[in-house]
Amino acid sequence: MERRSKVELFEEIRREHEFGGQSIRALSQQYGTHRRLVRQALASAVPPERKQPVRARPKWDLVHGFIDAILEADRQAPRKQRHTACRIHQRLCEDHPDVQVAQRTVRQYVQRRKQELGLEVREVMVPQEYRPGDEAQVDWYEAVVEIDGERRTMHFFNMRSSASGAAFHRAYPRATQQAFLEAHEYAFAYFGGVFARLRYDNLSSAVKRVLRGSRREESERFIAFRSHWRFEASFCTPGEGHEKGGVEGEVGRFRRNHLVPVPVMVDRDGLNDYLVRCCRKDERRRIGERAMTVGEAVHLERSHLRPLQEGFELAEESFCAVDGKGCIQARTNFYSTPLRVGTRCRVRVLAATVEVWHEGRCVARHERSYDRRRQVLNLEHYLDVLARKPGALAGSRPLAQWRAAGRWTPAYDGLWQRLQQRHGRSEGTRMMIDVLRLGRQSDHHRLTRAIETAVELGSGDAAAVEYLLSVPKSSKQDPAQCESAELAPGTLEGLTLEGTAKQYFQRPMPRLDDYDQLLATARNDLRNDLRNDLRNDLRNDLQEVAP
Repeated sequence: MERRSKVELFEEIRREHEFGGQSIRALSQQYGTHRRLVRQALASAVPPERKQPVRARPKWDLVHGFIDAILEADRQAPRKQRHTACRIHQRLCEDHPDVQVAQRTVRQYVQRRKQELGLEVREVMVPQEYRPGDEAQVDWYEAVVEIDGERRTMHFFNMRSSASGAAFHRAYPRATQQAFLEAHEYAFAYFGGVFARLRYDNLSSAVKRVLRGSRREESERFIAFRSHWRFEASFCTPGEGHEKGGVEGEVGRFRRNHLVPVPVMVDRDGLNDYLVRCCRKDERRRIGERAMTVGEAVHLERSHLRPLQEGFELAEESFCAVDGKGCIQARTNFYSTPLRVGTRCRVRVLAATVEVWHEGRCVARHERSYDRRRQVLNLEHYLDVLARKPGALAGSRPLAQWRAAGRWTPAYDGLWQRLQQRHGRSEGTRMMIDVLRLGRQSDHHRLTRAIETAVELGSGDAAAVEYLLSVPKSSKQDPAQCESAELAPGTLEGLTLEGTAKQYFQRPMPRLDDYDQLLATARNDLRNDLRNDLRNDLRNDLQEVAP
C-alpha cells in the first residue's frame, strides 16, 4: 500500500473510532485490516516506517575486512596519497576477482567507515564579506599549452579580487621570483591600482622560512617589492588552502573554461594576449546571486585601489667578461654577444629575456633559457668573425640553432648554393655573410622575404637581395596600376616587394634591331670613307712619281 493511501486509511479509522464509537474489532472487519494496524492508526496519525529486513550478504562478508585493512593503513599515509573509493574498488577487483561487488556498494561503505575512522572530516566554512579594494588573493597553477607545435607545461600566475571576483592570469615558463614579481605589476596595471592586502600561501618566491604561528621570514627582494608598492602581505596557514578559497576556485573554473581543449599558440606573447582576452570576457559573467556583473564590480572597485606608480626594478644585474667563444654567462647558461673577447659588460636577467649592455646601449637580447649549461647563440653576432673565417659557417653551432628555430629557411640554402656555384666556395660564402649582414639594418623577416623573392626569380647575386631590401615596405599606389608604369631613372616609387618588383625583374628582354641597323649604316659609311681616302692617296702618289 502506498504511504499516501495508508495515511488516508489511518484518518478514516481514527474518524470512525472517535465519532462512530466503533470498536477495534469492528473497524478491523469494516476495513479488512489487521487489528494491529487499527491500533497503530489510533496511536498516531502518521503510519510507522516499514522495517527493512536484514539480509544475508555472503559476498560482502568476504571483502569488507580487506577494505577495513586498507582504510586502517591510510591513517598512517600522507593526506594526498590515501585511497579513494574508486581505487579501493579497483584493488578489490584485482585481488579478489572471484567476488563481484558493485562500486556503489563499496563507495557507500567507504564513506561511512572514513567518517567513523576520522579520515574524512568536513568543516563548516564561514562566508566572508570583503570591502572593495581591500584584498586580493594570489596563486600559481600549471597547465599544458601547445606553443609552436610543441606541448609544454606552463606556469600560470593568478591574482583574484576578493570583492569583485575579477581575476588576472599570465603564463611563464617557470614560476621564478622574477616572474612572480613581474606578474604582480602586470596585474596591478590590469586592475588599475594596487590592493591594500594580498593573500598568499607560503610560496618560496616570498617566504624563506615558516616560523611559529603567523610569523614568516620573507625574502629580502619580496620585502623591497612590497615596500615599493605599499601593500600588506598575508600568508595562509600551511596546508590550509581554503583560507584563500576564492583564488583556488578561480583556478579550476578558468582552466575548465579557457584551457580546455589545449590552447594552440605561436608563442608565449600570443598566449598571454589570449589570457587577457579571456579575463575581459569573464567580466561579463555574474557570480552567484550578486546584483552586479564582475565587470561592473571591478569598475566600482578601481576608485578604492591605491594609485599606480613607476615600476620596481625587476632585473638581476651582474658584470662579466666575454669569453673566448663570444659569450657571457648568466646564471647557469651562456649567451652570445657581438663584443670582443675580454670586454666587460652589464648583464640584466629578466623573467623572460636576458639583456647584454655595453657603453649605455643594449647590444644583445636573448630569450631566457631555464636549462643548465646551455649555449644560446645568435648567428648575427658571429658574422664579423665568419667574414674572416668563411669555412667555419657550414658547421657552426649558431647556424644549427637558427635552423632548429626556423630562422634559416631553405631559401637561404638556395641562395648560398648559387653564390658558391658562381663565385666559388670561399668567395660565395663571404658574399652570403654579406647578405646576412643586411639583416642588421633591416628586419630579419624582410631579409627572409627578399632572399625568397630573389631565389624565386632565379637570381644568384647578393646585389639583387640588397636591391629588394631597398624597396619601400608599402606603397600608396596600387601594384596593379604599376604594371605598365614607367620608372623614372634612379627612382623606385611605385614598386612593392611582392608585387611590382617581381614584374619589374620579369619584363621581356629589349629588342636590338634598331641598334643593328644603325651599326650597319655606320659600317657602310665608314667603308665608303676609307675607300675614298685610299683612292685619293693613291692618285696623289701617282702624280708625284710621273715625270
